[in-house]
Amino acid sequence: MRADNTAALAAATQRRAESTRQRARDALQNLDHAGTPITYASVAHAAGISRALLYRDPQLREQINRLRAPATRSPRQPTAQRMSQASRDELLTTLRQEVQALRAENHALRLQLATRIGENRAANRAPVSDM
Repeated sequence: MRADNTAALAAATQRRAESTRQRARDALQNLDHAGTPITYASVAHAAGISRALLYRDPQLREQINRLRAPATRSPRQPTAQRMSQASRDELLTTLRQEVQALRAENHALRLQLATRIGENRAANRAPVSDM
């Protein structure tokens, strides 16, 4: 009599399915970090799986749809180049302070220049002699 291998086959199938889904998640993450446009075809190609699996799996489908939605509005940037709102606010504050400091320096330099020009004019003005 043969041994019943159905439990082992079912476990192997489950492991293979999970491995395939993990490859799809990894491909999604890599494409997102690289700023590559996210499509079902690009994810399937990067993961080495079929598009049908991506359409059948609700979690993968939701993740792909969420990541590809912004691509229709503007080109995607790599994750490392994306900026959080807190970082934008901090950068804006820093730039405003720098502009303010440069304006103050510019004003001080204009005053110095005006003073020097006035001094040079006064020094170069020869007294008018009576003839």
